[in-house]
Amino acid sequence: MNAYAAPQFADIETYLDSQLKKSLLRFITCGSVDDGKSTLIGRLLYESKMIFDDQLASLKNESKKFGTQGEEIDFALLVDGLAAEREQGITIDVAYRFFSTDRRKFIVADTPGHEQYTRNMATGASTADLAIVMIDARKGVLTQTRRHSFIVSLLGIKHVVLCINKMDLVDYDKATYDRILADYREFTADFGFESIQAIPVSALAGDNIVTNSDRTAWYDGPPLIEYLDTVEIHSDEAEKPFRMPVQWVNRPNLDFRGFAGQVISGTIKPGDKIRALPSGRSSAVSRIVTMDGDLEEAVEGQSVTLTLEDEIDISRGDVLCADQSPAEVSDQFQATMLWMSDSAMLPGRSYVMKMGARECQMQVTEEKYRIDVNTRAHEAAKTLGLNEIGVVNIALDREVAFDPYKNNRRMGGFIVIDRMTNETVGLGLLNFALRRASNIHRQSMDVSKEVRASMKGQKPVILWFTGLSGAGKSTVANIVEKRLAAIGKHTYTLDGDNVRHGLNNDLGFTDADRVENIRRVGEVSKLMIDAGLIVLVSFISPFRAERRIVRQMVDDGEFWEIFVDAPIEVAEQRDVKGLYKKARAGEIKNFTGIDSPYEPPMDPEIHLDTNKLSPEDAADLVMEQLQKAGTLSG
Repeated sequence: MNAYAAPQFADIETYLDSQLKKSLLRFITCGSVDDGKSTLIGRLLYESKMIFDDQLASLKNESKKFGTQGEEIDFALLVDGLAAEREQGITIDVAYRFFSTDRRKFIVADTPGHEQYTRNMATGASTADLAIVMIDARKGVLTQTRRHSFIVSLLGIKHVVLCINKMDLVDYDKATYDRILADYREFTADFGFESIQAIPVSALAGDNIVTNSDRTAWYDGPPLIEYLDTVEIHSDEAEKPFRMPVQWVNRPNLDFRGFAGQVISGTIKPGDKIRALPSGRSSAVSRIVTMDGDLEEAVEGQSVTLTLEDEIDISRGDVLCADQSPAEVSDQFQATMLWMSDSAMLPGRSYVMKMGARECQMQVTEEKYRIDVNTRAHEAAKTLGLNEIGVVNIALDREVAFDPYKNNRRMGGFIVIDRMTNETVGLGLLNFALRRASNIHRQSMDVSKEVRASMKGQKPVILWFTGLSGAGKSTVANIVEKRLAAIGKHTYTLDGDNVRHGLNNDLGFTDADRVENIRRVGEVSKLMIDAGLIVLVSFISPFRAERRIVRQMVDDGEFWEIFVDAPIEVAEQRDVKGLYKKARAGEIKNFTGIDSPYEPPMDPEIHLDTNKLSPEDAADLVMEQLQKAGTLSG
């Protein structure tokens, strides 16, 4: 039954004016798979008369072909647009839909319930004001219900509608409703939700969607649409200090320089003092420029261009703040992170953090703990896997302006991007800056790297020998060092086996420990470069990302990647320790080339095919290249 009555208007102008004056509510539907999220949204679209006649006719035809309701309309098909969604009867992508009542406009995000698509659910929740958490009355509160509710609370959503769905399949039993509501309230007791409105519904049959159902006479609350129409979502963004991340420096001619962006909190007027972060320089607003002319005031949500009274250096990604209430600035933080990739988060690995218009390199320096979504217990962990949530310390390659996420969602949220694949692999919320970030500063030294290298008559360089175990890395590196020593050069060799007896004796061979192993060796190599040495590093170093991190630690030309290349069958023949044999027998875990991957260099400075070259010939080739580069002459 379509019971919602659309308002009537005398002309189109009156209608458009009424639409402009309506408030907008963004909400998501979330919960476990098959709890009825898409069906609920389809029902809302149908009841609010947002379906045209041709769409309705098409829906009826598709319901017969793809639907799960026999001859009845399958409302989920209104939202599940991907072919894979229709074939499987599930939601995969986030589907955004608009509908309207005579009181309010709505944008709803239908998010997937499957665990593997939790990243899509988090995407939908990141801009929502309210969450509808769906629960199948037959199943009660499930793990994915808990996970989604926890993510909703982390992302700052304060209002929840608990739709206990499929009440028709439990004969509209009040005891079932009461039990589920009690379980949910107990689990979310400390989540900080301002309101939880529970509604017993049948999205398919339409119970308690538009009007109260006679079949739940024991329920005395509002139906769903009425609640969505009237719930008060208070936004205090306008009351917060002024913040505007710069998205574009607008310079159309020599006489105009403006800074374009969206005001994400507070208000700004001509004459107001602002501070640009992270530089900390101050000025005053001269004009607020828009396509429709200058404004006397810009408020939260408006996109504007600000011109300033002073010429100060401001770039894309900087943040303009109220001068007397600026944001904080730091390059080290504690953050809460949701990992969204099949490849585990590895401390020490370099990722890209994108925060507004600012991008920077990021490393997780320490994982404090992982959070169990069922019990909220804090568990010790070295990594984060797919859909896991943890609290970590992170370090950036530059300072950024921020507010803690709990104070300003737009100033404290970020995403994590894999540098190799450009895939979004995580999202994070900044909790606070680490104290040591403002207490530790680099000490300036009068004797420089250049002076130390000049005293030695050489140019410092890292010769990074990488390749499979048995490829000949240590053998070639040892010969090269002897030849360098013979001509009076100052060297040091860091060998994988030797380092693991001392500096890295606390590390194993998991992916996370391998990353940390290379990070530490990179830091030591950097110090030796600063001492003016030629550093020979002989490590399997299986991952390109970590070799790239070491390259970025030093100046251009100071890192030579030397690929000691041998087919795995040749490496096994040279294996005097019998490591490959043990690995194939399962006696050694995480052995590179067997059950742990090796990523060969894409464009090494030197490629040594030790299946064709003898160790002496390979060393000759390295020495020849060092001579050509001028490394040996200083």
